[in-house]
Order: sequence, then C-alpha cells, then structure tokens
Amino acid sequence: MANIAFGLRMRGIGSAEARRAAYEWIDRVGLSGFADRYPHTLSGGMQQRVAIARALINRPSVLLMDEPFGALDAQARALMQELLLDLWRDVGATIFFVTHDVDEAIYLADRVIVFSAAPGRVILDLPIDLPSPRPPDISASGPFNAAKLQCLELIRREGRRIFDLSESAA
Repeated sequence: MANIAFGLRMRGIGSAEARRAAYEWIDRVGLSGFADRYPHTLSGGMQQRVAIARALINRPSVLLMDEPFGALDAQARALMQELLLDLWRDVGATIFFVTHDVDEAIYLADRVIVFSAAPGRVILDLPIDLPSPRPPDISASGPFNAAKLQCLELIRREGRRIFDLSESAA
C-alpha cells in the first residue's frame, strides 16, 4: 500500500487521504488482499498492476509505458491489456505504450507508430479505427488483421533493408 501511496505522500497529500486513495487503487487493479505484501513476493502480473496503480493514482496527463507486459505469460498479458484499457477509459491520460508486439500495439492503440531501425525514424503512422471498448476477440476481425498486415509488411521491408545493407558491407 505504501508503494502505491508514495507519489501522493511526496506531493504533500496527508497520510489518511493517501492511504484511502491507495486502497481504492489496490481494489481497482484487483489486488485486494495483497495490500501489505512486499513487491518481491508478488507475481510479475501483480507487480505490473502495482506499477500501474502507483502511476495512475497521481492522475498524470501523460504516461510512458515501455514494454510493461513483455515478461508476462500470454494469459497475464491479455488480462493486463484489458485492465489497462478499462483504467485508461476512466483516467483519460495519454499513454505512450512502447511494444514490439504488433498485436498488442493494435489492440491497445488509437494510433500505431512504427519506427525504422537505427537511426530511428517514423516509417508508419497508422490510425487504428476499431470499436471502443474493444472486445477481446477483436484480433479476429478484418480491420484488425488489415492493420496488422500493413505493420508487418513495413517491419519486414525494414528488416530486409537492414539485412541487405549489412550483407553489402561484409
């Protein structure tokens, strides 16, 4: 609980109010019953839920998430993606979500930006026009797959370009 309340306390929020808010966020991320556990005793998915609660309790206008679900198993990852979308709808922050998983990018995003390899430059800025809230089976839809194919083709083309460059330099 203190981990989640830390930012509020550093901003001068009183202890009782910070505790109340922390318990509210603990409940929102599905960790009731784990409030007083140390982070190292929690599973990877639970640790990510603590990190999300710790960030969102402060009501940021912008949040950067760099591969937050990369180490999670498929089940935990899917649940975390759904949780993040639910919390995002409530909080309304702009989230910059960095991932190497094309499906994850399309599922979570209103807009997917694909970068080239070094030097990094934008090679695709793709608006994602899918319904919100998104059903978990949206990845079986035509529009989802069209966006995925467009991203993957650019990624493959970029990979071939780099491979060709490295081959000619050898």
